[in-house]
Amino acid sequence: MPKIQASSALSRFKVIDLSRVRAGPNCVRILTDFGADVIRVEPPPGVDPNEAMFAANRKGGDFQNINRNKRSMTLNLKKPGAKEVLMRLVAEADVVVENWRPDVKNKLGLDYESLAKVNPRIILASISGFGQDGPYAWRPGFDQIIQGMGGLMSVTGEPEHGPIRAGLAVADLSAGLYCALGILVALLEREVSGKGQWVHSSLLHSQIAMMDFQMARYLNDDDVPVQVGNNHPTSSPMGLFDANDGCFNLGASGEGNWKRFCDVLNKPDWYADPEFQTEPLRVKHRDRLNEQIAIEFKKNTVKHWVDLLNQVGVPAGPVYTVPEVFEDEQVKHLKVTETLMTNFGKEIAYITQPVVLERTPSQVVAPAPGWGEHTDEVLREAGYSDAEIQQFHTQEVV
Repeated sequence: MPKIQASSALSRFKVIDLSRVRAGPNCVRILTDFGADVIRVEPPPGVDPNEAMFAANRKGGDFQNINRNKRSMTLNLKKPGAKEVLMRLVAEADVVVENWRPDVKNKLGLDYESLAKVNPRIILASISGFGQDGPYAWRPGFDQIIQGMGGLMSVTGEPEHGPIRAGLAVADLSAGLYCALGILVALLEREVSGKGQWVHSSLLHSQIAMMDFQMARYLNDDDVPVQVGNNHPTSSPMGLFDANDGCFNLGASGEGNWKRFCDVLNKPDWYADPEFQTEPLRVKHRDRLNEQIAIEFKKNTVKHWVDLLNQVGVPAGPVYTVPEVFEDEQVKHLKVTETLMTNFGKEIAYITQPVVLERTPSQVVAPAPGWGEHTDEVLREAGYSDAEIQQFHTQEVV
């Protein structure tokens, strides 16, 4: 079976994927979609007590999406001889990705210094909940825990109704994205130095970084962000409004948008109102302004207002359910999804990479692999004979 190659962009790189659950596999998915040869190394069935979290439902859409284009081999690192097999793979690899607790790789002898002795050009990418050292390094990190500790839940939801988690795995996904960025930077730097290095990201740091302007406001202006519901914390009018058949989002922030907004609604009195003369004033008097806007928007439909506002350059958009998202004409045009027939006879829809390289685009060319589907293939590529491979099976190393 030929190696999977989704694109020529990263096809010269080999990645050993030791990661699991979401942050790590999401990081590696970016690399494999752009052509890196990714070998997903995972314990054989029944070895990891937590395997139901990350490996059991291999035919489900979530697992398929996050592990497509990869190859899979099994390796029981608790067995004698397994580490030597992994190190032989490391010797020919460019990147190793893991998201174990920080102490695990040291106990296994798979820390960066140990890997670099085998391959000085190796890049070890580590993703953790709280960082590789420090007082919380030993703690397990789950997305919702980090959303709370990173401040996101404190600014999400309606005022006075308590913290609310975001409806997606912000900390997991951002940690994976930042780690993938770090890997690519390290690969570029290696072209100059000839040396690998240790790259690591954490869910906590990534979540705080994603808070961006809220954190900058606090650190530099002593402005503590709070829950503002569907309003924007620093701009107005901007938020969710009701039409006569549903709701939609309005983004009339900035003086240019504000002037066009008043003009298209034929409200020169709003534009002339002393309490609405500047953005800070419109934020201060937001309740009064929103009440007046709500009266106007109730006079027509979501489609009417979204079309009219966009025609004059004022941002506005409907609020879709998930099924409605994929019916939108622009979503279809962007080719956000791609379908592929799996080797178990089911067609799976995949979410494509949101960054487009015109000459060397990413592709979805293979479904997520079966558990250990490519074990023998990878071992042969590493130079093991059929007799040695059979012995690994007999000894339950793989």
